[in-house]
Amino acid sequence: MMIDAAAISLIIAIVVTFVILAVFFTFVPVALWISALAAGVKVSIFTLIGMRLRRVIPSRIVNPLIKAHKAGIEVQINQLESHYLAGGNVDRVVNALIAAHRANIELTFERAAAIDLAGRDVLEAVQMSVNPKVIETPFIAGVAMNGIEVKAKARITVRANLDRLVGGAGEETIVARVGEGIVSTLGSSVSHSKVLENPDLISQTVLSKGLDSGTAFEILSIDIADVDIGKNIGAELQIEQAQADKNIAQAKAEERRAMAVANEQEMVAKVQEMKAKVVEAEAEVPMAIAEALRSGNFGIMDYMNYKNIQADTSMRESISKASNDKPDPTNK
Repeated sequence: MMIDAAAISLIIAIVVTFVILAVFFTFVPVALWISALAAGVKVSIFTLIGMRLRRVIPSRIVNPLIKAHKAGIEVQINQLESHYLAGGNVDRVVNALIAAHRANIELTFERAAAIDLAGRDVLEAVQMSVNPKVIETPFIAGVAMNGIEVKAKARITVRANLDRLVGGAGEETIVARVGEGIVSTLGSSVSHSKVLENPDLISQTVLSKGLDSGTAFEILSIDIADVDIGKNIGAELQIEQAQADKNIAQAKAEERRAMAVANEQEMVAKVQEMKAKVVEAEAEVPMAIAEALRSGNFGIMDYMNYKNIQADTSMRESISKASNDKPDPTNK
């Protein structure tokens, strides 16, 4: 029984030791510490334990530190850890520093960390500084002074400016400014043929305006890729103006015609009114004659002469009407 108890105690001790060692090697990254020592990077084991306590993944710090040391870049482990705790991408920052160092571009860790924390890809920015990027604009339309619409497409070659990358405007601003410059240049051209003959005038004029001010890029060149002729805007505007003038003139003529018709109807009404007055006056003539006969102011011979005059007048009107109704023999 004594042997069995000793064996059990030994087994328990071995198990406890194994568990303690497993917990130790799990909590303390000994393999990572050995890798750092093998790479010539001095990292204390207590520093790695402190990273565990601060909830920092040691491999996210030590591996980039080894990479930077091998590339000949001096960075401190505290800098990498503070950047990691701030939410930055340590590996991407170290890769950007290595790329900048290889390309002889001056870039400090503080600048690279600030660019990374600003939400920009610092490695892509360094690569764009080495290999400039080409931005192609859509067709931008402008109207020359002779009224012809001209459409131009440009290719903008830009290089990242690391000093202005934090707080600088992006590609959309570059495209908008170049588009504005193209429109103003086309608008100041005397004729569209001048633009077609020398498209370089557009790029030279736009490039001289310093459009990259306040942006995260440096414009290297602006090349006009394509120029096309659009509509005759001036002629269309003249046609629309002529149509508008025509509509106004027609409206005024219609107004005058309506006034003339109203005036004509008014005159017709006046004629009818005057005819009514004449009929009314003629109706009083027989009564006046009768009254004159009764009063003795008008005799029977006078009345007969009056009737003869009426008959002669009626006969003359009939003859005149008949002669007017005869066809003209000279009119064939």
